[in-house]
Amino acid sequence: MHGAGNDFIVLNGIDQDLSEITREQWQALAHRQFGIGADQILLVEKATRPDADFRYRIFNADGGEVEQCGNGSRCFVRFVLDQGLSSKNPLRVEVAHTVLTLKSHPDGQVEVDMGAPIFDHNLIPFNANGLASMQEFHEMLYALPIDLPATHDSLVGVLSMGNPHAVQVVGDVDSAPVLEEGSAIERHPAFPNKVNVGYLQVLNRNEIKLRVYERGAGETLACGTGACAGVVSGIRRGLLDSPVKVHTRGGDLQIVWGGVIDEVAHPVIMTGPATTVFEGETEI
Repeated sequence: MHGAGNDFIVLNGIDQDLSEITREQWQALAHRQFGIGADQILLVEKATRPDADFRYRIFNADGGEVEQCGNGSRCFVRFVLDQGLSSKNPLRVEVAHTVLTLKSHPDGQVEVDMGAPIFDHNLIPFNANGLASMQEFHEMLYALPIDLPATHDSLVGVLSMGNPHAVQVVGDVDSAPVLEEGSAIERHPAFPNKVNVGYLQVLNRNEIKLRVYERGAGETLACGTGACAGVVSGIRRGLLDSPVKVHTRGGDLQIVWGGVIDEVAHPVIMTGPATTVFEGETEI
């Protein structure tokens, strides 16, 4: 399946036991030459808490398990409905640290309540000790020194959408050093669990272009949590107004965020496509 070009293997872990699959086997499945090929693998399981209909787990192409995947959540609900695993709409789905509400629209678009953004450094997690910083409107920006020739410190806003993000604004996203710089920022020591790296170009106050270097996967054609993080950071920097259309290399996403009121962050609502490419079986 894919959500705006961000592609997934989606596995039914309810009718078969997939609990013993190793990290190396996840890597093999995600390999684009020797396996099926995917940015991430999504595993559908029975819920472990009473307020959720399902649980889903996410494995990056490097085999590591991660907390959240926005485009994957849209594919998740489409998979569950199309496979007849549930007829409920909306669905409540358990991920690593929270429960998401997912709603399928008649036009094929899927709406996801992504929960509220997280700015607490301990929860992101992010260690800002020793980093130069500056305030821009409501957003604190941090200068990340990276060990690359002919470059400068990357000035990023930092937050979590259930997974960590570092967002920087660039003049032209197409010429931004996403591949060269993204991997260096991804593993910067300020992020103990690594980080997704977003490059945001403002087109107008309700429209942006975005590229994201995802931790454990490299640059993807779209990143749902990255789109949410980019819009939140742009609004906090005073550059954007909700709603915001996000143009990724794989398609468009719509992000709505009500900001922070009385020190309480509103949830982020993401709407976008979810498409099935093919179904099949493989032996592990």
